[in-house]
Amino acid sequence: MEEIFKLAANYGFPIMVAGSLLIKIEPVMKDLQKSINSLTIVVAKQIGIDAEEISKIING
Repeated sequence: MEEIFKLAANYGFPIMVAGSLLIKIEPVMKDLQKSINSLTIVVAKQIGIDAEEISKIING
């Protein structure tokens, strides 16, 4: 039983910190994804790629 408490004390805090950071960073990552998609569209239009090809590029 003591070993379980030691494991929780040693690994519980880092897991909670990592989880909270992931939750805080998620909206920022979504905004970055939107920005990258927008830049992809702008660059594709500048080099003459049509809308269907742009959607293929963005959607994979």
